[in-house]
Amino acid sequence: MSSLYLRIWLTVVAVLAAFALTSGWFVQRHLEQERVRLEGAQSDRLAAWAELVQRSLPPAEAPGAEQAAALRDWSQRLRLPMALDDAAGERVVTSEAYARREADGGRRGIAVRLDDGRTLWVMRPGGLRSLAAANDRAAAGPRDPGAGAPPRSGSGAPRPWFVMPPGPPGLGLVLLLALLFVAVAAGAYPVVRGLTRRLEALKRGVETFGSGTLSHRVDASGRDEVAALAGSFNRAAERIETLVRSHQSLLANASHELRSPLTRLKMAVSMAEQADPAQRATLRREIETNIAELDALVEEVLLASRLDAGALPDKRDQVDLLAVAAEEAARVDGVVQGRSCVVPGDERLLRRALRNLLENARRYGAGEIETTVDRNARGQIEVRVCDRGPGVPQAFRDRIFEPFFRLPGHAEREGGVGLGLSLVQQIAVRHGGRVRCDAREGGGSCFVVTLPA
Repeated sequence: MSSLYLRIWLTVVAVLAAFALTSGWFVQRHLEQERVRLEGAQSDRLAAWAELVQRSLPPAEAPGAEQAAALRDWSQRLRLPMALDDAAGERVVTSEAYARREADGGRRGIAVRLDDGRTLWVMRPGGLRSLAAANDRAAAGPRDPGAGAPPRSGSGAPRPWFVMPPGPPGLGLVLLLALLFVAVAAGAYPVVRGLTRRLEALKRGVETFGSGTLSHRVDASGRDEVAALAGSFNRAAERIETLVRSHQSLLANASHELRSPLTRLKMAVSMAEQADPAQRATLRREIETNIAELDALVEEVLLASRLDAGALPDKRDQVDLLAVAAEEAARVDGVVQGRSCVVPGDERLLRRALRNLLENARRYGAGEIETTVDRNARGQIEVRVCDRGPGVPQAFRDRIFEPFFRLPGHAEREGGVGLGLSLVQQIAVRHGGRVRCDAREGGGSCFVVTLPA
């Protein structure tokens, strides 16, 4: 069977059945051994009592009334139904208890041949515990006639505290084990079925997600392992959906951005065939500019994709941010101040983040570019890149970190593809930090990268 819940349930039932059968066999064997032992002990005890009665009975030549009185006396003493036959097999005397047992359809007693030819008949007690009770009461002396017989219904005599059930030995135990088996099997089924039903729901959810419905999530209620597995799937599905959506957006925007330089390249190449030498030099510079723009675009798209996918190795170099900022600020004639602050991270990525911020300040800002490296009041390290440009409106200070987003009118004047600040944010998050844009006092903008010390 392919259903998991059936395999689990049948395994539980099979183990339970094996346990019940083994337990029943051992108990049945023990009961049988105990019955044989008790019957042997009972037979030995009856033989001993018969020998005692033989020695106490009057001889065979004594009158029948004397023999009858002696036998009834011993029947009352031993609480055992007895009868006596002479040597010819004729009944001499029968105790009242023996007569009642015969009248009730009881089995015939055990015959003990006496030395003088007479036969003593002794009936066994009615239950397994009656023999021990008769033993305990034998020394108490004679009681009322017929006391050795089992109590009749409604006689007022106390019933024995345990009576063997009718039927074969061990039948009650077998019925009890069968009832236990049915109860456990019935109780285990809903538990097993409930567990596997949740696993089946999880399986359907995985298949739905795999078919392309990236927004699908499964039920993660509960506190057991299945709920933990469902929660792990939901978290993984959320990350995958975010990654796929990001790549889709990146691919769509990159395709759009590639059209502009490619169109300019196509036009420049077609015009170069008919241009004079002076025009060809201008077209050549235009072609080189477009090729450089394409190269930068492809490089930034690849880096953004690798950062999203986590494909880059997680390096933990000791990077001096003040030294890196000084080297990169020299490329744009910027001013650097502050103190040396060392952070663990990937030097190549941190250098790329500072370079993008400085290039962004040079392209969109104006006036002197100032970079500061220091610690804030919480002990974190802050790198501030400030310019004197027109600044960023409050409504766009969060959106400028989105891929391919540019402020209205900036794309036509300064160019760029809109991936620089998005890469800065990705690099900061990868190093456990964040980036924000603040307004600079006196005009301009300040981009602040905060990293843990």
